[in-house]
Amino acid sequence: MKSPTKPTPHEATREDEDVDFALIELLFFAYRDFTSDPDAILARYDFGRAHHRVLHFVNRRPGLTVAELLEVLRITKQSLARVLKQLIDTGYVVQVQGPRDRRQRELYVTKKGHSLALALALPQSRRINAALEEAGIEDRAALERFLKAMVDPELRAQVDRPPSGGDRTSERGKME
Repeated sequence: MKSPTKPTPHEATREDEDVDFALIELLFFAYRDFTSDPDAILARYDFGRAHHRVLHFVNRRPGLTVAELLEVLRITKQSLARVLKQLIDTGYVVQVQGPRDRRQRELYVTKKGHSLALALALPQSRRINAALEEAGIEDRAALERFLKAMVDPELRAQVDRPPSGGDRTSERGKME
């Protein structure tokens, strides 16, 4: 049997010079570690990152409709349905009929869901604050402008939508 030949090393091209590989890799590594703490917590519940994203946005935007959540997450109805069913069945999220349109379904975290969303966000918040301090970055607004600029222009309105204030649980959620 012939041994495989060693591949020829890639020669750098002009296109390679136009790519900011260093920042791309830093974003990959930062994201890996940014998600590692919540991943460890989620594993104890047999949940994944999709559960985290749903909990985050439902917690931050009480009354968010299923259609709005699909738009924010940019996932299929099928993917959301599976994750949402698990969160509802385990008591982290409740779904209520819309007050104006009975076909519309609004989502709310329960007290249990709010607690888990907070437990997932706290280590991420601590990591961000520690990194800002270590890097000596005091202009948080500049960092926010940079991150927002990374979002597709046609989707930036989603970032601009302020989180809903007030109580983060539904009436049903308070009873659990």
